[in-house]
Amino acid sequence: MLKRPILTAILLTATAASAASAQLLGGGGLGGPIGGVLGPVANTVDRTVGDVTGQQAAPSSYVNPARPVSLDAVARPLPQLSAPPALLSDIRKARLSALIRANRDTLDRDSEGQPVRRGELIVTDPDHRALAAAQRRGFRVVRDEQAGELGIRMVTLAIPRGMDVREALKALRRAAPSMEADYNHIYEPAGGALLPAAGALLAANRAVRPGARIAMIDGGIASHPALARASIEQRGFAGGAQPTGHGTAVGSLIVGDQGIFKGAARGAQLFVGDVYGGNAAAGSATTIVRALAWAASKRPSVINISLVGPSNRMLARAISALRGRGIALVAAVGNDGPASPPQYPASYPGVIAVTGVDSRNRALREAGRSAHLDFAAPGADLAAALPGKGYTVVRGTSFAAPFVTARLAATGSADRLASEAVPGKGKVGRGIVCSACDVAPKAVGLK
Repeated sequence: MLKRPILTAILLTATAASAASAQLLGGGGLGGPIGGVLGPVANTVDRTVGDVTGQQAAPSSYVNPARPVSLDAVARPLPQLSAPPALLSDIRKARLSALIRANRDTLDRDSEGQPVRRGELIVTDPDHRALAAAQRRGFRVVRDEQAGELGIRMVTLAIPRGMDVREALKALRRAAPSMEADYNHIYEPAGGALLPAAGALLAANRAVRPGARIAMIDGGIASHPALARASIEQRGFAGGAQPTGHGTAVGSLIVGDQGIFKGAARGAQLFVGDVYGGNAAAGSATTIVRALAWAASKRPSVINISLVGPSNRMLARAISALRGRGIALVAAVGNDGPASPPQYPASYPGVIAVTGVDSRNRALREAGRSAHLDFAAPGADLAAALPGKGYTVVRGTSFAAPFVTARLAATGSADRLASEAVPGKGKVGRGIVCSACDVAPKAVGLK
């Protein structure tokens, strides 16, 4: 078992992005203090540690408020490496609970403790009679839209007064058993927090040019010298697109190009659907489906999704529709350990599920579990772009997925991709691809 102060530090890193502040925590950005936000977050973590371990938590003074917390690292979960799988699962539960508590006005939990949008449910392609039955029971339509490229009708229902979302879903399914109803789940980046890009500019949209077309669903990509010549088009689906460290790191691993730093698909056209708008409490299923519909309109060969969350009926329909259009999907399995539940969208049929390996081709200990596992790629001690300028070290399955995405775009099929995969140690699916694609931190001047 980890010592309590170390566990407190782990949970502070894991839950920092859920602070109820416009300034998100948890790494990324360009550095600087976080001021008054630190105290409330530390107190939340103290309570969370007690919930998880059943022991008294270390005092929040373990984190020195006089010392500026760096925002220039991309949530390297290094303390988690020594944590047993069961504790990683507990850390995940604590992180999600903290996210919900920090955003009580907008988030609730489902029956499994997963964060969902408060006060609403979503239904897919409802017929007239089922929708009328729901309305007679007190549900009210607040949004009725088409995810045009996917052929899906998405209806958001406000739940009756006096009910929470869990009670409401049961009532809705009783009132309209044929209705494809679900919570509006929230999805997280599979490589740490949103990683805000304090003071950084959004990477400029550039003209579409010939070449491979790749899309990614994530946070926005910030400007960076390695992306100055990249062909990137971005659109926000939770407000205007906002630069994040997570999105910038993932994008740089795909199309970055500066000196020795080379992305695995440089020269490709990259389409970025920002589903957060700089807000860790965004990233809902409906927002992701809207982003996927937009991405589909750009006719990419593959879409990278370095996000994780529970299975959701509407998202599953969208994934199926994309597969029907011949668009490949690559998704990270997450970093919450094998004791955590399978993560989605990686676990959906037909989605290429990706884990990470270290420099010795060993599967990452903290890699999550999925219903199936297809490939592995470098996921430890990688250099990736920081918002604005410079590089940082990243680790996690979020950053392995872009390598598989790049090679899939180049090879055109999973079978051809498998032919270039090499063996690894542990659970690596059909093998490791793009094993020489990563750039060592030392190569870009990092220690």
